[in-house]
Amino acid sequence: MKGQLCTQISRHFSGSFSVYSQRCSGVFKLVTLAGLVVFSAAASAGTLEQAKQLHDRIAGVPASEQTLNDIAALLSDSKPIEAAYLAMENPAFYSTTLKLFATPWTNIDQDSFAPLNDYSATVIGAVRDDVDFRQLLQADMVYVGDNSLNLPAYSTSNNQHYQALEDQFIDLKDGLERTSQSSLNGLPSDATAGVLTSRAAAKAFFYLGTNRAMVRFTLMNHLCTDLEPLKDNTRSPDRIRQDVSRSPGGDSRLFINNCLACHSGMDPLAQAFAFYQYDFNVEADPAGDSGAIAYNQNGQIDPDTGTRVQGKYHINSTSFPYGYVTEDDEWNNYWREGVNQKLGWDQSLDGKGFGAKSLGEEFANSQAFAQCQVKKVFKSVCLRDAESNDDLSQIAATTESFKQNSYQLKRVFAEVGNYCMGE
Repeated sequence: MKGQLCTQISRHFSGSFSVYSQRCSGVFKLVTLAGLVVFSAAASAGTLEQAKQLHDRIAGVPASEQTLNDIAALLSDSKPIEAAYLAMENPAFYSTTLKLFATPWTNIDQDSFAPLNDYSATVIGAVRDDVDFRQLLQADMVYVGDNSLNLPAYSTSNNQHYQALEDQFIDLKDGLERTSQSSLNGLPSDATAGVLTSRAAAKAFFYLGTNRAMVRFTLMNHLCTDLEPLKDNTRSPDRIRQDVSRSPGGDSRLFINNCLACHSGMDPLAQAFAFYQYDFNVEADPAGDSGAIAYNQNGQIDPDTGTRVQGKYHINSTSFPYGYVTEDDEWNNYWREGVNQKLGWDQSLDGKGFGAKSLGEEFANSQAFAQCQVKKVFKSVCLRDAESNDDLSQIAATTESFKQNSYQLKRVFAEVGNYCMGE
């Protein structure tokens, strides 16, 4: 059989270039005299297929012949993590896989094809640089295009800088550089909170409204849960704002069983954003395309509240005048008790604080945050949600590995990619 295999291989290639087959210790080698490409026909057929699957799933594009052979060699040498990291060297991992991975987090419609912006670029850069991914919700950082690219300058009032990066097909693997967010958007460093205070997030989640959207979408994007699964009407209603009626439609039971269950936990958290706003001209620019993040710094007084708190925190105050009046940005996590302890809050933290940065730290150090990143990578790489006990076991194991390996997301892509490459 082995002799027949060698003969068939030789005949298949004989019309295009000279080939010879050789038996060596039970392993057949195919050598092309034109390119001197050597591989083991008996041992690497499956390995090459796995290498292709691994590269395709991670980079989203086919590998070159050399890269495919190099990945296969690493897999054969029992170096699966190194093989996955080699696949991540392809620029498409950053410009395509990671962009599609992060972009839904940047807009309310969760559109994967929205333009590159400071939020998604910062995710891509943080993954590339092996930044502790918890910093995404709390650090004074943003990724911009390299100065040498002659792009439009970063602007607090438009997205032209990032649109140019995309329009010019800039290689994001090499074209992004990290800088401090506070040096660009005018926020004090202690008021920055990674992507939570990016222009894109402000445009999406501070747009009009009451800033509660920032809490909701942070939970959805980074803890993989919406408000509905977190409803708990055993929490105290003492921090629910005045704009929430205690008897909607004249029925107080609706408040007790529905409104209270969400607002009792959400409102004390949303207070962290009390000094933030997204400023734009509602009449001339209803979509807010030319708006900018705004922040009431120490000493600034909002005319609607008489404090640093943005006026939106006092809207509809007559709905229930005896409700909570927001006077500062002190937040408190009421979900550390009750059923939502299941999110795995870090017991070394206080569960309360002032402003967005400390709230970002609270979210990022939860077990739910770590597990959520792994779940999202699993869906991105395996092209499906977890379906079996084996899948769930892999997610649990990779979550622990993620935490033990300094929250480096490339490691998660590597582990999940290896798990799914045989599918």
